[in-house]
Parts: sequence; structure tokens; C-alpha cells
Amino acid sequence: MSFCLHGQAVSGGIAIGRAHLVSHAMLEVAHYQLRERDVASELVRFDKAVATTGAELDALRAEASVPGAPAELSAFVDVHAMILVDPALTDGVRELIRERRCNAEWAMVQQMQLVVDQFDEFEDAYLRERQQDIVQVVERVLRVLQGKRRKLARRKAVMVDELLIVVANDLSPADTIQFKSLKIGGFVTDLGGATSHTAIVARSLAIPAVVGMLHARPLIQDEDLLIVDGTRGVLIVDPDSGVLEEYKLRKTELEIERSKLKRLVTGRSRTLDGEDVELHANIELPQDAETAKEVGADGVGLFRTEFLFMNRDELPDEDEQFEAYRSVVKIMGDKPVTIRTLDIGADKEARALRNRAGSRSAPNPALGLRAIRFCLAEPQLFLVQLRAILRASHHGRIRLLIPMLAHVTEIEQTLALIELAKMQLRESRQKFNAVEVGGMIEIPAAALSLGPFLRRLDFLSIGTNDLIQYTLAIDRTDGAVAHLYDPLHPAVLRLIAQTIQSAQRVGMPVAVCGEMAGDPKLTRLLVGMGLREFSMHPAQGSWKSSSRS
Repeated sequence: MSFCLHGQAVSGGIAIGRAHLVSHAMLEVAHYQLRERDVASELVRFDKAVATTGAELDALRAEASVPGAPAELSAFVDVHAMILVDPALTDGVRELIRERRCNAEWAMVQQMQLVVDQFDEFEDAYLRERQQDIVQVVERVLRVLQGKRRKLARRKAVMVDELLIVVANDLSPADTIQFKSLKIGGFVTDLGGATSHTAIVARSLAIPAVVGMLHARPLIQDEDLLIVDGTRGVLIVDPDSGVLEEYKLRKTELEIERSKLKRLVTGRSRTLDGEDVELHANIELPQDAETAKEVGADGVGLFRTEFLFMNRDELPDEDEQFEAYRSVVKIMGDKPVTIRTLDIGADKEARALRNRAGSRSAPNPALGLRAIRFCLAEPQLFLVQLRAILRASHHGRIRLLIPMLAHVTEIEQTLALIELAKMQLRESRQKFNAVEVGGMIEIPAAALSLGPFLRRLDFLSIGTNDLIQYTLAIDRTDGAVAHLYDPLHPAVLRLIAQTIQSAQRVGMPVAVCGEMAGDPKLTRLLVGMGLREFSMHPAQGSWKSSSRS
């Protein structure tokens, strides 16, 4: 019987294939009492399972570091490895085995629930979503204890050249590493949101995906024919012949379009009426610059430097940061590299910064001490990054981008610290070149009072993700209100158009670096508003088509 399910679209494209169900280990956990004399051996069994799981993660980390694997995967595996040895999880399991004389599987699920319940108390939706990392680690240990493998089998569907559609309650980034070597067409999960790790990995691998389906896993059977529409957030189960043919045609049209776009990589980006358009790349880590270069990016429009600070216990020093920034500049050659200063806080945490000013618990992290507010509260940390960026400017064209500006005093303080960093470099005889300094327009107050930005800065970059969130008072990571997150809301469009037009009147360059820049449906609108510089993830399908509308 054919039916349709709806979820959250997180990675565009269309996939047609057979369902491959990934079982949910925690649904199969038994509970039984141990004899007193068996407790010690059960503890040994648990410790061996933890050690085996650790070895599996080490192997996955090695897989994630091979050329072509998304840079984010290694960091995700590191997070899971830390959770695995966290005493809050493992020591609690051992205590339950001793005190209740229960089997390790049941003790693990009980302790996991205690830890996960603590995450439910967080107000921030992104932090609440991180509880899935704990669940995924526990599932991996349970599979070892139960003697089951998580690895996807090379099913018969693959042998007859059909794609597999993975259907799961949830998937960890470690699981998705396998997607590169198997004929996986797409995946759907009951859990997850736009900021979940699986969504991030899906986009980086360009695999169609729909998450937050709620009840897809129990409703679908192995070998069911599925259509995943990762653009509309639709899953069709056992489609009739008419629907199947329609989607096959759509899929073929998409593939033809993408094939055409590949031939445009070396071409000039220009609208049909002769307007030149610059297409830049958003990157998270230095190695991403290689991908940006391969797709013919006109430069790096947004280097999110906070990823250099995440998933580590020590802060990167000035030399390490300098080498990272210089490597990107050298890869891009004579093309501009826009480096955004540290945008930490809200949904982005760094362990090494827990004892800093921004580590305190905020009632509403998205409105708290984040981005430039955090950097101005930690001037020494900020100066280290500024010096590293300035030193890298000696090796290429760098533009310095400041996030979350709202007040003229923030602009003035930032410019003063940049001058101080330059003075410190001169005193130490370090070379640097002139850099352009720009500001992100992602707070409505900034878009409504552009005067100080236009007078004191060299360029603007509109961060549509936060601009939409703050304008509409909607947490974009909260699935309960995700349907209200609307880039086409009149208030949002007015702020974007006003910013573009104001910058153009004084001859100031302006770009869009949020998700809107990579959405082909919005390209014509943004070009019509006067936008001539887009910055998007290199894997997004609108690459080089944005200017061909």
C-alpha cells in the first residue's frame, strides 16, 4: 500500500531505492539478575565492550581522515570517543552492575537515561539535540555486548544496481562514513533536526536526506520501494507506477542539470543580461579550501574559524592559527579569503573556553555573550586571533569579518583592537599587509541602523540564518517551530533589500553568506535585489547556477 510521510528536509536531491532498516539496539535489551559470583565477570565483559567500541571509533577516525571524507566526520568521532570514556556514563554502569547485580546491557540503558534526562533541562534546542550523541555511543556499545554489527551489509539490491535507502531511528556520523563505499542513495531518520550531525554529514556528502520523521522506522519494512525527496522533506513508500515515473523524470532532470553545471566550473559567473556575479565558498576547516578551489569558487566568502577551537582541550595558539589561515590563503592563490573572527557561544561550544567569560550558563544563549561580544570580553584571546590573521595577510588577500555587530561602540572597540594587534606585530617585526574589515549584518538592529557600518567598515556580509531567526523570534534548531522559519517573510526581505541597496548607494561591497545564498529558488530574488556576491557551501547544488538565472 502506497503512503507518504513528511519530515524535515536537510539535504536536497531525489533518491529512489529499496529500504534498508537499521535496527534499534536499545529496543532489544533484556534485563536479568546475576548471581553474586558472576558480577565480576560481567564487569569484565562490560569493560571489554567499551575497549572494543573504542577500537572501532579509532578505526572510524582513520576512515574519516582519508581524502574526500568530510572534515566534520573526524571531529564527530572524537566527540563520541570522549563520551565513551566519560565517568558519568561508564562509572554509573559499573555501579549499577555491582549494586543491582544486573546485566551490562540493561545497566547501560538505565545510566544513559539518567544522563540524557539532564540534557532535557537545557533551554537551548541545539544543546538538547546533543543528547543523541550519547544515545548513539550507547547503541554502539550495546551492539558489541549483543554480538551484533552496525555495519551496513552489501545487500542484494546493490548487486542489481539499485540504491539503498537507509531507514533508522537515528544515525551517528560514524555510521554515515560507510556511505562513501556503498551504494547508499539517501536516508531517513525518525530523530534529528537541521543542526543534527547526520544532517551536517548528509549535506557535506550531497546525499538526499529527510530527518525528524517521528514514525518512519516502525512503518517501513525491508525492501520496500522508497522515494526520498530531500528538497521537499517527503518520503513516499511503495509509490504507484505514475508517481514513480514522475520522480524518475525529476531525478534525471536534476542529474542532467548537475552535469551541465560541472561544465560551468571554469566559466565566468554572469547573468543573462550581462551582470557579473561572484560565487564564494563557505568553509569550516583549512582542508575545505581544496574543495572550494575544485568547484571554481571566486574566493572564500566565509571561513568559520570557531571550528579550529572546537573538540579540543587546549586553545590553538597564535602560530597554529597562523598556519591554518596561511594554508587557506595559499590554496586560494590570488583570490580573496574572508576570515570571520571567533563566533563562539549559543549553539557552538568549545571545551577549551569553558573557564572563560562566555562559559557561564545563560538563560537564552542565542541572545547572550557570543561572537564579537565574547571576543571583546576576552581581549587577549581576541588579540591572539587578530595577530594570526594579520600575519597570514602577508601571504595573500585577506578580508576580516566581524560577527554579531549591533552597536557603534562594538565597531570602535574592534577597530581599536585591530590597530593594537598591528602595533604588537610591528614591535615584534612581524610582516603583514593591509586588510579590509567588514561586518556581518545578522541582527535586525544592525540592518536598521547601517550608518556606522557604512562609515567605518569596508564591506558587509549578510548572515541570513541568524537574521531570520532574530527577526521572526524563532529558534531555527527547534523542530516545533521550524515550519515558521521563513526566509521569504516580508520583514526579512525588507531588511535584506534595505541592506543591499544602502551599501550599493555608497559603493560598498555586500554579500550574503547564509543558507539563502545556496538556495536556487531564492537566487533570482537576491539578484533582483541587487546582490552580486553569494557565498555558500561548495557542495550545494546551486553552485555556478546562481548566476545563470
